[in-house]
Amino acid sequence: MLLTKDSISSMFRSVALLWQNNTARLSEIDSLFGDGDHGVTVGKMAALTLSRLEEWRDASVKEFIENLGSGFMEISGGSAGPLYGTLTEGLAEPLSEGSEIDAATLKAMFAGSRDALFEITKARVGDKTMMDVLIPAVEAARDAPDDVLSVLRAAASAAARGLGDTENMAAKFGRARSYGEKTLGTPDAGAMSTALLFEGLLRGVEAPDARG
Repeated sequence: MLLTKDSISSMFRSVALLWQNNTARLSEIDSLFGDGDHGVTVGKMAALTLSRLEEWRDASVKEFIENLGSGFMEISGGSAGPLYGTLTEGLAEPLSEGSEIDAATLKAMFAGSRDALFEITKARVGDKTMMDVLIPAVEAARDAPDDVLSVLRAAASAAARGLGDTENMAAKFGRARSYGEKTLGTPDAGAMSTALLFEGLLRGVEAPDARG
């Protein structure tokens, strides 16, 4: 199986719809120990994604993803825009101007997103951030069979587990860090939006007509 332009479009649409449907929950979680605006920012990213998809005509998959990342960078509202902008631009890094993506390329894309974030954050697994989802997802994708669906399923499953793991962690980054062990028992909002990203990418291939 190869991911085509239509596949990529479906995948990002599914991510955007999942983000939109979870903005209230994301802000609710973020309000406990942060600014409470994570859902608002994610909602802006979702709206931008849907808008860019509607406008997508002749640009290659690489150009589309790069431009989407640049758009995320410009979204105001805390660190989410720059973080997701960096992640998204990292996805595009391994791509050529071709329009089809195989399993090996998809694995490289996920690794590219992780490596791009490694350049701007020291957060790693155990710090109660989006990296608790991203790093395990990338590693699971790497170890999955060389089949696109297998890669996506492995990444989404690991992402969901990573999100659950954040409930048992004390925050070590951002405003939540000042609350320490009071953050135990609550998932991280950034981890949740990242888990939704991987879930959406999978849904876009498994159930392209789903509405989030």
